[in-house]
Amino acid sequence: MNKLNPRKLNYSPYPFKCIKPVRYAHLVAVSALRIHSRFEHNRLLKDAANSGRIDYARELFDEMPDRDEFTWNTMIASYANARRFGEARKLFNETPLKSSITWSSLLSGYCQHVCENEAFELFWKMQIQGQRPTQYTLGSVLRMCSKLGLLQMGQLIHGYSKKTQFDTNVFVVTGLIDMYAKCNCIFAAEYLFEMMPHSNNHVTWTAMITGYAQNGDGFKAIKCFRDMHAERVEPNQFTFPSILNACAAVLASEFGLQVHVCIVKGGFEANIFVQSALVDMYVKCGDVDTAMRVLKNMEVNDVVSWNSMIVGCVRQGFMDQALSLFHKMHSTNMKVDDYTYPSILNSLASSSDKQNAMSVHGLIVKTGYEAYKLVNNALVDMYAKQGKLDCAFNVFKQMEEKDIISWTSLVTGYAHNGSYEKAFKLFCDMRTFGIYPDQIVVASILSSCAKLTVLKFGQQVHAILINSGLGSSLSVDNSLLTMYAECGCIEDANRVFDSMKAQNVITWTALIVGYAQNGRGKDSLQFYDKMIASGTKPDFITFIGLLFACSHAGLVDNGLEYFETMHKVYGIIPGPEHYACMIDLVGRLGNFVEAKKLLNRMTTEPDAAVWKALLSACRVHGNLELGERAAKNLFELEPRNAVPYILLSNMYSTAGRWEDAARIRRLMKSKAINKEPGCSWMEVKSKVHTFMSEDKGRPRTAEIYKKIEEIMILIKEAGYVPDLKFALHDTNEEGKEIGLAYHGEKLAIAFALLTISEGATIRIFKNLRICGDCHAAMKYISKIYCRSIVLRDPKCFHHFTEGKCSCGDYW
Repeated sequence: MNKLNPRKLNYSPYPFKCIKPVRYAHLVAVSALRIHSRFEHNRLLKDAANSGRIDYARELFDEMPDRDEFTWNTMIASYANARRFGEARKLFNETPLKSSITWSSLLSGYCQHVCENEAFELFWKMQIQGQRPTQYTLGSVLRMCSKLGLLQMGQLIHGYSKKTQFDTNVFVVTGLIDMYAKCNCIFAAEYLFEMMPHSNNHVTWTAMITGYAQNGDGFKAIKCFRDMHAERVEPNQFTFPSILNACAAVLASEFGLQVHVCIVKGGFEANIFVQSALVDMYVKCGDVDTAMRVLKNMEVNDVVSWNSMIVGCVRQGFMDQALSLFHKMHSTNMKVDDYTYPSILNSLASSSDKQNAMSVHGLIVKTGYEAYKLVNNALVDMYAKQGKLDCAFNVFKQMEEKDIISWTSLVTGYAHNGSYEKAFKLFCDMRTFGIYPDQIVVASILSSCAKLTVLKFGQQVHAILINSGLGSSLSVDNSLLTMYAECGCIEDANRVFDSMKAQNVITWTALIVGYAQNGRGKDSLQFYDKMIASGTKPDFITFIGLLFACSHAGLVDNGLEYFETMHKVYGIIPGPEHYACMIDLVGRLGNFVEAKKLLNRMTTEPDAAVWKALLSACRVHGNLELGERAAKNLFELEPRNAVPYILLSNMYSTAGRWEDAARIRRLMKSKAINKEPGCSWMEVKSKVHTFMSEDKGRPRTAEIYKKIEEIMILIKEAGYVPDLKFALHDTNEEGKEIGLAYHGEKLAIAFALLTISEGATIRIFKNLRICGDCHAAMKYISKIYCRSIVLRDPKCFHHFTEGKCSCGDYW
């Protein structure tokens, strides 16, 4: 087509007649310069923003004569990414034209810094304003949902992506897979992955492998990696760490070695993240030597890799190697961080190396890491496990921020080191400060309640566990069961057992031992049969409980059968504890021939428990010769224990060997060995009351002694006869009878009858075995006063009800 001639059309191409052609050319040139200038300004602005020079970028922005959409969006994004949201929002409001990119620039900053409320508000407002989010907008929001575990919001974004047909976009679907995987909905992630039309995107494959690994399904991650390889999709530096983590989780060292080959072939062996994952994989699979070789071949000393190596050594029990690695890091001036210190402190926690512990602590202070919570928690844990409770408490006290881990480390430290009352106090303080206990601290406190037989406090902890919604675990359930059994509430222990979703050998053993201690040996044996029927194999401790049950129920044939079964059926070599139970079992019946055979069968030297069992049997049956042998061995094994001296002296007295009895008493006196005084105690209204024999130095003494007189009159009328051989004083019969009446456990029962409401169970604890006279009296008291009495001595529980005892008078 011919060009039109302006002159013929009487038409001028210039918009204004006053402007001549030369002037128009000048304007075109100026406009071109402006475009070029704006392009240069935008380039400088972007460079400044990308390098973090935000204030300089703002100066450029303010000086620009012409700003376009790119200019505004760049400046908004730079402010938002730097978390300077006030300035970002101000510019956003001033922007003359807001496109979807403008909205996304601000939104991405909120998502990056996980400001969920602002991000979602902007996301929905953007759509109200008629702006459609891009694939990058959805990707940013999904990444935030992944970080925060916001499943419901992620599902809403998924629904939106379907409506807007973004559900086929690889970038968005990959974000959805990652979100579902991070929110523990791996099946949803798997479904999306399988429904994707394109399978050649390594980012999507990596997201799926990572999802499997993070959800603890290492085998599916391995299968996914194999499928990726079969589809000829090349893995990258992000894929390899994920698959190596999966191999480490399931200890697939052989497949990990194949992945290592792929890494070398793909040219990723120099990548610092891949190398670190290799070290971690090898060391978790127990191949410390290969892990060390990978570490040594690294061109750059990466602190993450060294940390992985140290952690691996600690987990594998190579404490010396872990300490050596730490020394190398320090000596080569490698930056030791707040992850290195906890790892090395964990290695020192299980050792008695207190010198190195103090040295590392000093280094922590010197390098300024004492303010890090992670490091302080590890310090508290280390000192607590080493038994240095004062040091643990001092670190804890100086911490500005204490979390559940800090409290748990300290509370469990006190509990495991036998400072139970301090553990209880800290547990209460922890609750006061609004820290909700976790399962570890609950299990420790319940175990402490079992040790001290503090039933009321244990019941309160049980209530806290239920009300907190914390949920239970096998360790908590086992501790709860043990607490009730150790406190004499065997029926409650049984109820805990029945409510448990799963039981292990510890569970069954705790119940077997619990029934045995509570005088129900036959029930122990029945539970053992149920345990075997369930497919659970007994262990070393189980047989101690079984033999203890047989011993305290007089079940000789059963005891001998279980003792033989240990080694023949389960390959468990009997220890001194088992021999002590067996000698007690046959010794109670006076079968010293069998007792001697058992002594001769022992592959190790008998310990104090064995000789105590033998001496006790000899005392009952008057076997002075064997009793002398047992006592003399106890003099060597427990030179400060008064019991063997007293028992042997009494045996000499019974045999009429008065000079030998006096000699043992003099020997005991010359060594300044004092008999442990008998003590009984009970808990009334959260307060512990202690009673010694003939104790008159406590409040309400007059009432207690008056109650004793009443008790003695009533039980004598019912048939009770004082057993004077248990009298403490060598006086006339009347004096001995009075002394028996004021034994500590009788004073405790009198106090209980005065203070504990009618019908409530009376619970008394005693540091020495209950004497035969008090045992007989308790049976009468339970019948006359219609009270259930639970008395625990060092050997077992005695449940007195309606004139009978659970032990069957066999203890």
